Amino acid sequence: MAKFAQNKRGQRPILAIVGPTASGKTKLALSLAQRIPIQIISMDSVMIYRGMDIGTAKPDRATLRRFPHGLVDIIDPTEIYSVADFLTGADDLVRKAWQLGKLPVLVGGTMLYMKAFREGLAPMPSADADLRFQLEQEAERLGHESLYEELEKVDPESASRIHPNNHQRLKRAIEVYRLTGKPISSFWNDPESSGIASRLKAKMRVIALIPADRVVWRQSINNRFTEMLTAGLVEEVELLRSLEGLHEDLPSMKAVGYRQAWEYLNGSCTYDEFQERAIVATRQLAKRQLTWLKSWDWTNVISSLNDSEAYNIIDELMAEF
Repeated sequence: MAKFAQNKRGQRPILAIVGPTASGKTKLALSLAQRIPIQIISMDSVMIYRGMDIGTAKPDRATLRRFPHGLVDIIDPTEIYSVADFLTGADDLVRKAWQLGKLPVLVGGTMLYMKAFREGLAPMPSADADLRFQLEQEAERLGHESLYEELEKVDPESASRIHPNNHQRLKRAIEVYRLTGKPISSFWNDPESSGIASRLKAKMRVIALIPADRVVWRQSINNRFTEMLTAGLVEEVELLRSLEGLHEDLPSMKAVGYRQAWEYLNGSCTYDEFQERAIVATRQLAKRQLTWLKSWDWTNVISSLNDSEAYNIIDELMAEF
């Protein structure tokens, strides 16, 4: 198949489909895949992990065989994956899609990935609300001493310059490392940007799916979690716990649903408490995702039930190529 044609400005197209959890992102992408040749590129920071299928609402194996998803099932839950890793992988997949004459379609709810893909990473990445919330919880549960011990392992230079009682600087240093996979001290020494915005000359349209009826949407969140339990979420986490090197403080096990299931299996809460905690955490995640979307004026906001409007936006994009 020929390379994807450029428009008059020398650009090639990219589509992104974003939205909060349970808003229909994957459904729209799969529907689109049946209409035109596309390459789906996941923007989900948890679908990257092998063996984490149920709690991520990952498409089933038959669907993934029919419609391959880039950046799904690429690392083990014991490994660390940064925003910079995502940018590298997405850059490569976009170029390959164009080479094959396919439309690259970024799909997911990890808003930091979307922001980084569109704007690149600043020399020092800005604060991430989700990760900051996670660090606050870790500090409360394990103590700031645990965070400082982590910093000493991953970035001895900054640990030597940050007092253990300076909690704000401590959490910022850990945040930067987990976001980028690089120690904060490397940014002090090398101000080069690690973003990809300057590498891809593209015309990108971003569709933001926003639930039209919030009551119905919240109920769908509850229903989906119930379906995950029925499908064997607790058993999935129980199996993951047998992996060598996996522990509850790894990023993979801090994902919504997995963290609460781990606590339940540890005996820290009852089954009913586990369900309630997971649903509340999912709603909090969705709220943070909506906050991201409301701050962006460069998305095409549509109702998550209005596929025809989404197709109009896509048709308008493709008309140039």
